Amino acid sequence: MKNNQPTHTIFQVIEREKDIRLWSRIGAAWMHQDGEGFNLVFDTFPLTGNVVVRKKPSEEKGA
Repeated sequence: MKNNQPTHTIFQVIEREKDIRLWSRIGAAWMHQDGEGFNLVFDTFPLTGNVVVRKKPSEEKGA
């Protein structure tokens, strides 16, 4: 792995009311160099809700 920083963030998403969803960061993911998979590291593992993996936003240079 060229860059040791995670490429994605893992969230637990729990739906509370019809339009209210609680997003909690629960881990990180690193995309494989070939782009065909991920290594996942969980800080906690959810028993309810959904697990969502989202690409980390790229940081703007000079910001």
